[in-house]
Amino acid sequence: MLSTSIDKLPKTASRTTQRLHAMGVHTYEDVLHYYPFRYNDFSVVSPIGQVQPGETVTIRGTLESIKVVPTRSRITIQKATLRDDTGKIELIWYNQPYLAKILESANCISASGTIESFGKSVIMKPVEYEPLEFIDSKTKHTGRIVPVYPSVYGLSSKTIRDKVCHVLDAVFENPEDSIEFIPDDILKEYGLISLDRAIQTIHQPTKMADVEIARKRLGFDELFVRILSSKLIKQRWSKEQTTAPINLTDARKKEIQSFISRLPFTLTNAQQKATDEILIDLQKSNPMNRFLQGDVGSGKTVVAAIAAYAAYLNKKQTLIMAPTEILALQHFATISSLMKKLDLKVALQTGSHKDIVSKKTAADFDIIIGTHALISAKYDFRDVGLVVIDEQHRFGVKQRALLKEKGLNPHLLTMTATPIPRTVSLTLYSELDLSLIDELPKGRKRIKTYVTPPAKRTAGYQWIAKQIEEEKIQVYIICPLIETSEHESMTSIKAAKEEYEHLKKDVFPKLNVALLHGKLKAKEKEEVMNQFNAGKYHILVSTSVVEVGVDVPNATIMLIEGAERFGLAQLHQLRGRVGRAEKQSYCLLFTTQQYRNSSRLTFFAKTTSGLELSEYDLKLRGPGEIYGTDQHGYSDLKIADLTDSKLVFQAKKAVDSYLKKYSVEKTPNLKRIIDSYQLNLIDKN
Repeated sequence: MLSTSIDKLPKTASRTTQRLHAMGVHTYEDVLHYYPFRYNDFSVVSPIGQVQPGETVTIRGTLESIKVVPTRSRITIQKATLRDDTGKIELIWYNQPYLAKILESANCISASGTIESFGKSVIMKPVEYEPLEFIDSKTKHTGRIVPVYPSVYGLSSKTIRDKVCHVLDAVFENPEDSIEFIPDDILKEYGLISLDRAIQTIHQPTKMADVEIARKRLGFDELFVRILSSKLIKQRWSKEQTTAPINLTDARKKEIQSFISRLPFTLTNAQQKATDEILIDLQKSNPMNRFLQGDVGSGKTVVAAIAAYAAYLNKKQTLIMAPTEILALQHFATISSLMKKLDLKVALQTGSHKDIVSKKTAADFDIIIGTHALISAKYDFRDVGLVVIDEQHRFGVKQRALLKEKGLNPHLLTMTATPIPRTVSLTLYSELDLSLIDELPKGRKRIKTYVTPPAKRTAGYQWIAKQIEEEKIQVYIICPLIETSEHESMTSIKAAKEEYEHLKKDVFPKLNVALLHGKLKAKEKEEVMNQFNAGKYHILVSTSVVEVGVDVPNATIMLIEGAERFGLAQLHQLRGRVGRAEKQSYCLLFTTQQYRNSSRLTFFAKTTSGLELSEYDLKLRGPGEIYGTDQHGYSDLKIADLTDSKLVFQAKKAVDSYLKKYSVEKTPNLKRIIDSYQLNLIDKN
């Protein structure tokens, strides 16, 4: 029954099913998990003669008349008279002329709303109504606590409610059939109601207190499924054998230590700890699945380079993949510099730069750096021992699937500079082992951050010009996203061009100013960045394309226009483009007048810890917004609150208990849910 297609819903127009499909609702099970976002309490049913102004009630009666009243302002008013044994009342709607046809054939009506005074009488402007066959007929939309569903154009909450009611009746028609998938002892231990009851309650509560009980169960389920899925993936991976084992003999360990000692800087304690953890993993027969998390500028790339060198000593290839050409280029520059005195070949393979001229020449290089397309390209890799994936927040599952299709099962290292709150990593990434770089390289100074209101804009520009002249430094000026999107729109790029022209002509006419945005060709971007890095430009005006991967040590001022438009994680990434050398660096947050006292920006200005910012962002904005739409892999959480650490830890403990006593293979309902979830993980990557 759960797998029944919504195409089989009775009395449902094809356009309705098409819209449901567009919302991701394909089966009866999807309908059950399309939850209300709020409720209207219309459970008080009152005789018409007893209603009072200000009351929110449901009334039922016989329809005496309905008429459409035109007005001079072209607004139409629909008036209906409803009567019961205690009196009569006028119902009023606006601009709903179709109501006359809907209601004229109805004998009885149930209507819910707030009673209002109208002269010496009272009226109701119904929020919900429905025709009744009999005065005591069962209702869906009135006379109870009514769920309100997220609606889309052409598909009202009322229509969705109709479909939900039908599916509930169909699925729970036989009391012996249950959709439960968590054992009774676990439910009892954590005080959870059955899934059957939770689903029925969330859609048809008899009192509001029951809604929270249902939400707790359904939120627990979301966490339980994700944590269990991660654990099962980890178990499966732990049984795999790597196709490219890395043997670190004493001689090779000495060579690695010699490589580290020749670095132009000393590793921090956190870098050394992460390096040790990775080198231990590389020597295991089962593939490494490690997640390297480090704040912006903490030195993750050098740790990856050491791992790649270990693979090279074993005559294994390393693939390093980044989400953008700019970041791939930055990795190439950094790793080529670190490896320049070694007999080691590094390739850059992007849309605009191709060192691999044919699929067979891929075997000629020891380290190949490119975008994520590298993994799906048809190259004849020699013997891949290590794959490094940078800045991809839902990772691992699809990459492993693609690699295995190629007959490869290498060690996998994923890196991110986006700090992920503990509850998030515990819930969503528990299949991976975590290494954390939580300190910056020695000599780095704390970036001074200031929220700058419009009144100080001119003074800010003057100070920047003085810093460029006296300190010989460079500056980023970031233009805001004009539209609510994490991708650059043409509107945003037009605004950046206009700002560039204004700054170049009117504000900094004596300085060299460059422009960078996402619609430039790859070679043009590379040329701009190379010239900025070489010091040919004093100021780089850019969209947020410089968010990650740009490393210009002489750039010490980051000015962010319209700072209120950016999320804290993105602001932190942007700020991380400065402070990459020993000079004092600054971040200026330019705001509009209404945001000059923004508590969010004030918190950002005084906080340099990415982890603290991500925890704050999680509490402030919720999990669905931290990294942007659908990028982070948990925007599909409908009810679970990742700031509820108690529920997160309970779900983790419950998963551990389940795995000790039960088997997913012997729990058909749970196996179906886990298989579906893991399939979606691959499809969404």
